[in-house]
Amino acid sequence: MTASTMSVDLGLPTDYYGVNVFDDKAMRQHLPKAVYKSLRQTMDKGEGLDPSIADIVATALKDWAMSKGASHYTHVFYPLTGNSAEKHDSFLSPDENGGAIAEFSGTMLVQGEADGSSLPSGGLRSTFEARGYTAWDVTSPAYIIENAGGIVLCIPTLFLSWTGLALDKKTPLIRSNQAISKQALRVLKLFGAETNLPITSNGGLEQEYFLIDRDYIMKRPDLMVAGRTLFGARPPKGQEFEDQYYGVIPNRVLAFMVEVERELYKLGVPVKTRHNEAAPSQYEIAPMYEAANLATDHNQLIMTVLRRVARSHNLVCLLHEKPFHALNGSGKHLNYSIGNKDVGNLFDPGDTPHENAQFLVFLCSVIRAVHKYSGFLRASVASASNDFRLGAHEAPPSIMSLFLGDQLSDVLEQFRIGDVKGSRKKRIMNVGVDTLPQFPADPGDRNRTSPFAFVGNRFEFRAVGSSQSPADSIVALNAMLAESLDFAATFLERELQSKEVKNLGEAVQHFIAHVVEEHSAVLFSGDGYSEIWHKEAERRNLPIYPHTPDALPVYTHAEVIDLCTRYAIMSREELRARQDIYLEQYTKTIRTEALLAVNMARTLIYPASIRYQTELAKNSKALKECGIEAKSKLLVEITECITNLDTSIRALEKTIKTDPVDTREREIAAKNAGNSFNIQLAEAKHCKNLILPTMLELRKCVDTLELMVADDLWPLPSYQNMLFVK
Repeated sequence: MTASTMSVDLGLPTDYYGVNVFDDKAMRQHLPKAVYKSLRQTMDKGEGLDPSIADIVATALKDWAMSKGASHYTHVFYPLTGNSAEKHDSFLSPDENGGAIAEFSGTMLVQGEADGSSLPSGGLRSTFEARGYTAWDVTSPAYIIENAGGIVLCIPTLFLSWTGLALDKKTPLIRSNQAISKQALRVLKLFGAETNLPITSNGGLEQEYFLIDRDYIMKRPDLMVAGRTLFGARPPKGQEFEDQYYGVIPNRVLAFMVEVERELYKLGVPVKTRHNEAAPSQYEIAPMYEAANLATDHNQLIMTVLRRVARSHNLVCLLHEKPFHALNGSGKHLNYSIGNKDVGNLFDPGDTPHENAQFLVFLCSVIRAVHKYSGFLRASVASASNDFRLGAHEAPPSIMSLFLGDQLSDVLEQFRIGDVKGSRKKRIMNVGVDTLPQFPADPGDRNRTSPFAFVGNRFEFRAVGSSQSPADSIVALNAMLAESLDFAATFLERELQSKEVKNLGEAVQHFIAHVVEEHSAVLFSGDGYSEIWHKEAERRNLPIYPHTPDALPVYTHAEVIDLCTRYAIMSREELRARQDIYLEQYTKTIRTEALLAVNMARTLIYPASIRYQTELAKNSKALKECGIEAKSKLLVEITECITNLDTSIRALEKTIKTDPVDTREREIAAKNAGNSFNIQLAEAKHCKNLILPTMLELRKCVDTLELMVADDLWPLPSYQNMLFVK
């Protein structure tokens, strides 16, 4: 999209909202009634797509897209890189008369072909086994993207290997939705709740990001390549005044935000909130709640549009979890619930949660799920970049726990002791200002240090990183909850068959008591940042995985394999592939950053420091020649720092070159692919235990020098410049 395109007055947002989406309104307009009805059945009820309508839908899509100027189409998919992927194909095909015609068939819509080996496959496809398929996801609407280079019809798809294994993040997400729907419907049936619609998981994703002037980025190789600063002294002012959060949005940033929202409105993304975040130059955008599959697709679009629009304002959008040391990192809070139009939100407690038996069963199922599979949930947010953020006193700790709030904690305690009397009500807050009416306050406070907190009618999972796809976490949550709802339904069915149980209410009481007794160890209402909690978590035998190499092995733990295979979400091979890919990504990320740090230190920092040392030496010599004894303390200090810098560079180079795996192990792994995991894990642990600490020592040397070397000689833009120039 060009600046001129962006400046066109489109009228009110209500006039252009969704104009670039083949949504329900567009389908009604462009499809025959029978075809529209058949397609809606597939979208709403999960029924199989009628192959006979594919050609009609494809023609309507092509005509709609070309009427808006589209010349190409693409199957958009989400490989295990975490990014969006696409291959553009033209609608045009040559005819027999030397001209061209526009074609787009049902076959071209439903299925495409992509390389199944060049993208990460985790051993599911060898290099010579290239065939992969994209398959149309009917439940996520097609849309057009306006680029400076042209307009493209985008069709959301799944990405599968030739053997049918998932090479993407969307396929397991859709499978997990099917699993949770089946088990949730079993529970609802016991309560007499009827619905013909599937139960779906829902997500609201709060996206945090940094905006930095592009001119500064171009002078920082670390931000250009790694997305984070490998060096940078702490500025005199950071966020300690707490004046950034919810502060007045700078004009330049506001213009950027308005443009982003305009583009997202056209794509039917229901963005609702914008504000300053806690750190300088940090911001947030948040859309409304949606079905999880669509919310995930929309989040990918949000990240794409943020980056693209930033360029037209000479800005760069940084989505790295920790672009600036000693400042808040960026997350992507996932607000999670399940339900549908008929039964509503199944996590809504109502005004009297102690009497809402259906809600309490779903609540206790979540408690059990998080306790049993907290390691899987932790692994879903594991990455090299998110490791810098989790547990850093601006994000939840890496220990998975669950916060319920005072009201629900009190209700469960009443059930535990067998004396249920009532629920805490909302209290009335008297502000003490005569002109303001009294207003109700929630019966419990929130806990921002909790990774998984109940916030009124949903759970907020705060551990997802800003650059990550939320799909992995939603898959984990859906899988965990499907198993727990299966357990709940079976438990209640068995209780109701017992002669000792009088009714469903008594069966529910037994279920709640069982969950509280067996799984309350995961409930925690205190300060998740404190050392006390870490010791308490150990005492409770909760899994503790501080870093990515600790967490990723969980993907192939027996209980996770059993969970995902039992509910047909992922096979053992698909889980192993993700584990291998994410370990490899972790190692590559750390090694790339280490090589970059060495390069920057050698070619930028060291020469600048030597120049300053030379200037100091010349000044000292000149003073001596004038008969003034001047032994510069600064010269001595900087000489010592330069020596330390050289030592640290050499130490990091040595650590990078050190192979943590001996030759014999590599030979065995080459012959037996099953041993590759041990090799990858050893390499990842080498990065965590040796390369990262050595990089940190190098950073200390560089950051010390930054505070000593003259500004006009220092080769990198400072934190102060980057963060406070708007």
